[in-house]
Amino acid sequence: MAGAAVDRWVSAGRVPLVLVHGYSPEGKDEPRVQHAAELLARAGFDVAVPTIPGLTRGRLRPEDVEPVVATLAARAAPTAMIAVSVGSGPALLAAADPRVRDRVSVVLSLGGYASAPEVLRFFLTGDYGWGNVRGHVTHPPEVVRAFVEANADLLDPAARDVLGDPARAAAALAHPPPAVAELLARLSPERVVRQIPARLVLVHGVDDPAVPYTESLRLAAARPERTKLVLVHLLGHVEGARGGTWLAAVRELGALVLVVYGLQ
Repeated sequence: MAGAAVDRWVSAGRVPLVLVHGYSPEGKDEPRVQHAAELLARAGFDVAVPTIPGLTRGRLRPEDVEPVVATLAARAAPTAMIAVSVGSGPALLAAADPRVRDRVSVVLSLGGYASAPEVLRFFLTGDYGWGNVRGHVTHPPEVVRAFVEANADLLDPAARDVLGDPARAAAALAHPPPAVAELLARLSPERVVRQIPARLVLVHGVDDPAVPYTESLRLAAARPERTKLVLVHLLGHVEGARGGTWLAAVRELGALVLVVYGLQ
């Protein structure tokens, strides 16, 4: 498809669907992504999977919305979308884009986010919250370092040192440089969620260690109309928690889209 590297999976598919991956070093060629696409095709979808370039490197930029827009533009309407983890950012931003938003019937977000500043704060400090919900997760230092290095182009050396220390990072994130604040705003689905005409299904594991479930609470509160929030205990993030696995749930979640919203 023009403007995007896309694979298509069809197995008697009836409903056009775009699957937007999360962090995936191999993009659409990641085995887990391919397996998910295969499961969705078996469930009755005609699946298109674009590579999101930034998410192959552990970063997101506004231009990462373009592969999703290009894929939607090439699909028959109405099209469903399933977005995984931080891939929900490009997916939801595309669903609000005037060029293609009328082509999207429903978006299923699995472990997605609403606010880029809040996800950044969580990732660098471990703190999360929304409303009366508060929590903390301790992230391995090497994972935080890898994230900072992947976004080094936004930071000077002094800032990189600050963000490597959770306490100093929290103070710095309270007043980010204007250019960074603007970038984070552009990457935040909560900013445009009311411009999405599609139905939203937000599924999130309450034990998710990578993107806190408060992000789905935040997104649902930003647009409660035509939005279904499902909090579960069987899913962690991409890998399962308490015996559940994301891949095992993909087909059933796809069926949820088909049944609940009458797409079959």
